[in-house]
Amino acid sequence: MATILLVFAAIAVATPTLTRVLSTKVFYVIACMPAAAFVWTLFQTGTVTAGGTVVETIEWIPQLSIALSFRMDTLAWLLSLVVTGVGALVLLYCGRYFSSTEPGLGRFAALLFAFAGTMFGLVTADDIIVMFMFWEITSVLSYLLIGHYTDRKESRGAALQALLVTTFGGLVMLVGVIMISVQAESTSLASIVEQGLTSPATTVAILLILVGAISKSALVPFHFWLPAAMAAPTPVSAYLHAAAMVKAGIYLVARLAPGYADTPGWDAMLVGLGVLTMVAGAWRSLRQYDLKLVLAYGTVSQLGFLMVISGYGTRDSALAAVALLLAHAIYKAALFLVVGIIDHRAGTRDWRHLSGLGRQTPVLAVIAAIAVASMAGIPPLFGFVAKEAVFTSLLEGALEGDVWGWVAIIGTAVGSVLTVAYSARFLWGAFGDRRGAAPTELHAESGTIMIAPGILAVATIALGFATKPIDTVLAPYADSVGEGDYHLALWHGLEPALGISAVVVLLGLLLFRWRLPVARLQDRLPPLIDSSKGYWAATQGIDRLSAKVTLFAQRGGLVQYLSTILVVFVLTLGTIALLGRAWPSEIRLWDYPAQVAIAFIMATAAIAAARAKQRMAAVLLVGVTGFGLVALFALHGAPDLALTQALVETITIVVFVLVLRRLPAKIAQRNAPVHRVRRVVIGTFTGLVMGLIGVIALGARQAESIATELPRLAVEEGHGKNIVNVMLVDIRAWDTMGEISVLVVVATGIASLLFVSQRGAEVPRLSGARRRRIPGLRSQVVSDPHLADSEMEAPRDAVGRHSWLIGGRAIAEANRSILLEVLVRLLFHPAIVVSVFLLFVGHNEPGGGFAGGLLAGLALVMRYLAGGRYELGEAVPIDAGKVLGIGLLLAVGTAVGSLFFGGEALQSAYFSADVPILGHLSFGTSSIFDIGVYLVVVGLALDILRSLGAEVDRQQEEADIDEQSTDEFSASEAEQ
Repeated sequence: MATILLVFAAIAVATPTLTRVLSTKVFYVIACMPAAAFVWTLFQTGTVTAGGTVVETIEWIPQLSIALSFRMDTLAWLLSLVVTGVGALVLLYCGRYFSSTEPGLGRFAALLFAFAGTMFGLVTADDIIVMFMFWEITSVLSYLLIGHYTDRKESRGAALQALLVTTFGGLVMLVGVIMISVQAESTSLASIVEQGLTSPATTVAILLILVGAISKSALVPFHFWLPAAMAAPTPVSAYLHAAAMVKAGIYLVARLAPGYADTPGWDAMLVGLGVLTMVAGAWRSLRQYDLKLVLAYGTVSQLGFLMVISGYGTRDSALAAVALLLAHAIYKAALFLVVGIIDHRAGTRDWRHLSGLGRQTPVLAVIAAIAVASMAGIPPLFGFVAKEAVFTSLLEGALEGDVWGWVAIIGTAVGSVLTVAYSARFLWGAFGDRRGAAPTELHAESGTIMIAPGILAVATIALGFATKPIDTVLAPYADSVGEGDYHLALWHGLEPALGISAVVVLLGLLLFRWRLPVARLQDRLPPLIDSSKGYWAATQGIDRLSAKVTLFAQRGGLVQYLSTILVVFVLTLGTIALLGRAWPSEIRLWDYPAQVAIAFIMATAAIAAARAKQRMAAVLLVGVTGFGLVALFALHGAPDLALTQALVETITIVVFVLVLRRLPAKIAQRNAPVHRVRRVVIGTFTGLVMGLIGVIALGARQAESIATELPRLAVEEGHGKNIVNVMLVDIRAWDTMGEISVLVVVATGIASLLFVSQRGAEVPRLSGARRRRIPGLRSQVVSDPHLADSEMEAPRDAVGRHSWLIGGRAIAEANRSILLEVLVRLLFHPAIVVSVFLLFVGHNEPGGGFAGGLLAGLALVMRYLAGGRYELGEAVPIDAGKVLGIGLLLAVGTAVGSLFFGGEALQSAYFSADVPILGHLSFGTSSIFDIGVYLVVVGLALDILRSLGAEVDRQQEEADIDEQSTDEFSASEAEQ
């Protein structure tokens, strides 16, 4: 099972690339994986039927008893078949449903495929913490899939609503998961269920877990997110919201029922809310005209039905629950796929605009009729078999005097009447003839698109006649809940459940027959339950509250924020420091006289920066303080830190300079600073308190420093002599991985602020530039192969002139520096070589991925400053996002890779050998991690240059062109 999940992950990562090559055919390729998982699951049938289990365990976090543990028993086997089988069919359906022009096709295919793998992991995970991780991943993937059409406000809103509701339930559930695992002293689901704990704390934990289950499965009051999610493409609705994701809550309840069905509050929450959801969803379904919304509210109703029977807690109800779960997944997925075909061919899902589809598409009508009949509980379909089992088990409980049994049987019977009514309404609306209306014009569609719903329709017929083997394989789960003798069968004789079914069908058809009076009644009545109003009221209330808090706490701008923070800092820590009197017995003012001189220079520069009037001067003075720190590091024997600090300080100054181009030269040019005395006082006391805390901290050590062990640990554990680099990529690699993740976020944030529409994948290169976008393009070399013929307008005296940098030709003569171009041309490639050298020697010598990446970034800075944005594009014709992503992937991949070899996350492995000429070489996975760090830093520098440099240049050029055009137009108007 772990191998299957790993393959799912690998293929999901490769799917966007495959899509560029295969287009929509990629769905046929990736469908092979869930199909293979389906076949593998079928091969486990013998073990499952015998009551056995298939277990796999990989140690992960032994300190917390968390393991990558997977277990396939009867329940997991059934859900795995549903997830993989329906998943494979939906992916095949997507190959015909989407066209090659579909926006974001590769991303959609990858997400839908990844969702199939995630659901497989969820239903097979035995560790409750791992199961919860898969649980939350499905919420994230659902959010991305529902919001596939990113240009539609409806899709974005529905995606966010689904994410907020299910994540809220998930957070509540997490508390319960932790509570129950602590009480059981185990994270194994099988162990937790087997123990069947009964303490008050257990009751709280189980009820909290159930909140997550009912939010995921869209029960009242969380039901409103599911109909809104119909903004997603139809394959998403068919898979996530009919067969897979919404079943997660049902699965969890069924998983816990054998051990906790007697928990106080269990029946009230599951049976009570389930009945309410079933009736409310079916009632709302009768009001819909959009075929997809009819099915959506019907799904809400059926999820309530499933929750009632899954949570009822008897052996026979458990057998009925898993049978109904299977039946519902098949017929509801088929119906959603049918609606997708209708939408494609007719261009609408509103059945008021449809007429004559039954005669024009008889095969599709037959498929829909079979699925609808199964949903309504008509024999001999499997839906009828499951509903008979439900009625029988609930009726037995009611006749034995169980109050909740009476609530369940009456509620589900009423809900089933409404189910028959909206089922008939769906079939009639989609395929019936509208009186006086011409047949709907249909677009041509390949008949192969009906294969997936056709297979599902055939399955619901076949399973209706295969009740004996189905009963045999599902019985082990039912037997784990309790004792009983019911078995699935197409015909049990004349029994009460059959009579209830007959009455339900009759009343449902009569309700459909009287649909007009019913519709008028519904129009006069208020909505039965409308939780969406509460959701919108809550979100708007939070927005208003946050706005008021912001106005109260963040009034006055950045200066006021900093003043408040620093005053609190001085008052709290300063008071504690003075009252504590934890003064060191001895204070050493300096180690060597140079420290005093450097500190004096840094302090002077800091004061001068605070008083500077020019922005550039302030930036340079701040840089002096940074380079003073470089000197201190160097004199204290820390060349690594000195090198890194120098590179960071240099590139920081460059970034400041890039930003300052769009700001006034003078500080406070328009608004003179106020409250200077107050600021000086706050700054002075902040410095004093910070210095005081530093003195106290340096003298507070009582135990021996662990630093004395670092040289030994670096060599023995990290196989390196450079303690700093070994700590960054090995001993404290978790910190480094978090830091580079922050760098990726910073790069993304900067780009999102600067790029007006979106950060394009195309790098601005001179070969793609047009003359109108390059002011000053009058000194090109005519023979330049990078320019199109239409872009060459160089004067004759420019022919033959040598240019050291290609991009320099796109810069106006007044802004070019030949000396700078020559220096950059000579230094760039050596700088890149040195940066790679620093990367690979960093484990034993000063350097490392961070320092090497900074040096490579500075080399790119030189190319940009000398040749402009086109030179930057010629230097690195790769999207910065890809560099950042590859770097982060290498680092995270190194962290995860060790898990698959029985190690711990980020545990390093090394290869050592004596190589002729080169001598003894040692290469470890930490070096791969360091390469990831290198790429992230290079990507960050590249993204900053693209954003703050190239993009600002482009916007300025467009502004200059617009201004020039305006001036020319004004001059022309004046002449006229």
